[in-house]
Amino acid sequence: MRKLHRSLAAAGLALALAVPALAQEAQERVIRFGHLNNADHPVSFGVKRFAELLAAKSGGKMKVQEYPASQLGNEMQQQSALQGGVQQMSAPATTSLAGIVKEFGLVDFPFAVGNFAQADALLDGPLGQALVAKLPEKGLVALGYWDLGFRNVTNSKRPITRPEDLEGLKIRVIPNPVFLETFKSFKANPVPMPFAELYGALESKAVDGQENPYSVILSNKFFEVQKFVSATNHVYAANIVLVSKKFWDTLNPAEQKMMREAADEARGYQRQVSRAAAQRAVGELQAKGAKFNEVAPAEQARMRQIARPVIERFAASYDPAIVKLYNDELARIRK
Repeated sequence: MRKLHRSLAAAGLALALAVPALAQEAQERVIRFGHLNNADHPVSFGVKRFAELLAAKSGGKMKVQEYPASQLGNEMQQQSALQGGVQQMSAPATTSLAGIVKEFGLVDFPFAVGNFAQADALLDGPLGQALVAKLPEKGLVALGYWDLGFRNVTNSKRPITRPEDLEGLKIRVIPNPVFLETFKSFKANPVPMPFAELYGALESKAVDGQENPYSVILSNKFFEVQKFVSATNHVYAANIVLVSKKFWDTLNPAEQKMMREAADEARGYQRQVSRAAAQRAVGELQAKGAKFNEVAPAEQARMRQIARPVIERFAASYDPAIVKLYNDELARIRK
């Protein structure tokens, strides 16, 4: 019996040693992490991985409670809740931050990056960091960028194979000036509305179409109310992992370090899962009856030209130092 006690004590000691030294400085905390996506979406998988990593690092003291599918409100409501300290974390599209730091609009410039490697280099590098540095004064702290994917147009009228095909279509866009003006440049009729209202608007034909990454289109069953899925790849979309600054400031340095490390480690996993899901989603959408089409590079180049004045107009209203950094970074990553 004594031998058993000894081995249990040894096991207990080994377990105590296995819990990182930092964990001893962690306090019992519950972190409410809200987002707009369904529980089968890559953003949700990122939240779950972050939760596992943070629990491991803190010896189980820092617990993440996930609230998917807009349970804590739409993007703007959750942003306000973070700023007010009522909610601890969220992972919205970077797009939603343009209302409080307009330079986040740079991330939404159409046809800026052509692949995932360029997107990661832009966001993880000096530009992404410069944008993140503007958030604390707005009551938010960012722990990095996650993948949402390239955005593509779906609609119930016709395939989009060239810019002219967008003419006259009522397309729901994120309530964001860059998106509105980009679609206006294609002579579409952009309609801003919250994501939670989108399926109903598509079903009732209040709008003809919308634009989102493939995994969002699939996860939200838009194929039930949209016939055509067109690979416009017009914008690379990212989510950003946000923490309420009011909550952040209550954490001790060890807890902040655990949060940052967990977010860094979760990022690579989330991007991998998200990009694999996007590839699968195209096949699944076609299996559900959606008509899928690519857009020829020459037509995409025409779209880029049409949208260029929009980019120049917005860039002129942003902080010149950040715009210069953005252009320098694009030149660097496109080499």
